[in-house]
Amino acid sequence: MRQTRKILSMMLLTTLLVLKIPSNLYSQTAVQENSSEKLVATPKLDDATLENVVQYAIKNHPQIQQSLIDQRIVENTIKGKLADWYPQINFNYNLQHNFLVQTNIIGGNPVKLGVDNTSAAQFSLSQNIFNRDALLANRSQNDVRLQASQTTANTKINLAANVSKAFYAVLATKQQIKVTEGDIIRLQRSLKDAKNQYNAGTTDKIDYKRVSITLNNTLALKKSNEELLKARLQNLKSLMAYPENEELVIVYDTLQLDRDIVIDTLQQSDFTSRIEYKQLATLKNLREAELKYNKWSYLPTVAFNGAYNLNFLNNSFTDLYSRNYPNSFANITLSLPIFQGGKRKANINSAEWQLKRVDLDVKNLKLSVNTEYQQALATYKSNLAVFLSQKENMELAKEVYDLIQLQYRSGIKTYLEVITSETDLRTARINYYNSLYLVLSSKVDVQKSLGQLVY
Repeated sequence: MRQTRKILSMMLLTTLLVLKIPSNLYSQTAVQENSSEKLVATPKLDDATLENVVQYAIKNHPQIQQSLIDQRIVENTIKGKLADWYPQINFNYNLQHNFLVQTNIIGGNPVKLGVDNTSAAQFSLSQNIFNRDALLANRSQNDVRLQASQTTANTKINLAANVSKAFYAVLATKQQIKVTEGDIIRLQRSLKDAKNQYNAGTTDKIDYKRVSITLNNTLALKKSNEELLKARLQNLKSLMAYPENEELVIVYDTLQLDRDIVIDTLQQSDFTSRIEYKQLATLKNLREAELKYNKWSYLPTVAFNGAYNLNFLNNSFTDLYSRNYPNSFANITLSLPIFQGGKRKANINSAEWQLKRVDLDVKNLKLSVNTEYQQALATYKSNLAVFLSQKENMELAKEVYDLIQLQYRSGIKTYLEVITSETDLRTARINYYNSLYLVLSSKVDVQKSLGQLVY
């Protein structure tokens, strides 16, 4: 019994010592669940500015929530891998009745080997001292965790860019409706004046019929834009994961949007600032860790094992547990594969090629980022030039309309010229707002290509 107690004490002491190893590992990897992003959706957005709309989408879109869930899965997977550093303690129990006990010939005489009833209980302990799987999990845990978070960041960036463009598309349509509403009020007033002049006999019916045609076209345009607005609002709600039955009233400042179009066009693209490059850098670290892992296959696996067994043997079942015949052991196991048919060498070569492939992915990303930036910048400059031109045209069209309207009332100009100037003003205003939101959308593409969208 003294020897048994001594062995149990040694096993307990070993367990306490090895527990210190993984505790240091977990202290580096522990992630507070409470500090992670919540997956609770906000039912309604009261102040739907661009920033609030983007943040709402990032918080509630299913793709973002899936990425956050993937991060938690990765975190638990890491913990599961690192658990191999802890002592593995197991308990096994067995109860057996032998209907025919095995017989063997000893000294020419048949001898039964065993008893009718046996029972055994085992407490076992094993501790990895060197295991390449557990070592890989320990050394690559930060990169695996970083890879999951970068995937989430990339999803957020793409979503933010799409939401911003959808937001600007809604604004462009709302402004078109606003312009046509002002035109309808003005045309209705002109139609009333034209009818009064016709009834008074000062003009013929051509003027008020022309006004009627223009008014009907404007009403049709307003209806068309209202239907388009519904579709674009639904698209924005879909990107935001916003409740379909809730009203979304976007808030914006036209003057501020006008000021926000400016961006430094002299910037040079730096592909290292892109999230895609950061993902490849993390992937390269993981590939390097995998290469080391395959090289470690030439090293032995070392583990400590120990067990304490309780053995009960008796021909009488009722007296089976009356006496115990215990035994215990402790050992260190070293396992070294000598020949595996070239498997280890093939795995090392495969890991080296995968590492080289990541280097080529980085080169390809550098080329594509530069091309993407140049295309986005060219589109932005083109849209900016159109915007500045349309802004000037709108101001000129307003001056022409006011002047012709005054001259018409003085009897100098015909009503046809009034309608023409009014049409030019409406077209100039619509083109202005369209160009404004086009240049803002292209600015988003430039910022994305430069890696300046960070969420």
